[in-house]
Amino acid sequence: MFAAGGFADANITDVVAKAGASVGSLYHHFGGKADLYLALFDDYQASQEQRAAEAVRAARLQGEADTLKLFLAGARAYLEGCWEQRDLARVFLDGGGPPGFELIARRRYREWVGVNTALLNTDDQPLGDTLVVVLTSVVAEAGREVAVQETEQSATRLAEEFIELLARIGTP
Repeated sequence: MFAAGGFADANITDVVAKAGASVGSLYHHFGGKADLYLALFDDYQASQEQRAAEAVRAARLQGEADTLKLFLAGARAYLEGCWEQRDLARVFLDGGGPPGFELIARRRYREWVGVNTALLNTDDQPLGDTLVVVLTSVVAEAGREVAVQETEQSATRLAEEFIELLARIGTP
């Protein structure tokens, strides 16, 4: 229901009908529409983080040590997730949500920058912190664009073009 009309237009009656649940059970488990939305966001973010971490781990196990290539492996996995979970990606990446959601999303973004800072280890590079913010921002925007593509083929092509661009930007 959030994907169909956004947070503001989703009503509890439609949400519980679609879920085959009752209004009472929704309030028992989530406390309301806002809490349900935030739980979905947390679940989506956790799956994206896990997907990216697994891709980085797999690349390391295959012997990859170049930090930019590890970042790109995680970015590619994130973009694949944006396509695979495109309905949720559109909901969360396009904004909206309950009051205070922007602050929650911004905190999650800062955490993501922190993870990427640790991965890329840019301490000794000129503009290292800025580079991490730029790379992370490009991945976030790429996710938004991948999620709105009409076909998997166009989503994959766009994702690969973003990965190529990230490789160019990230190479000192």
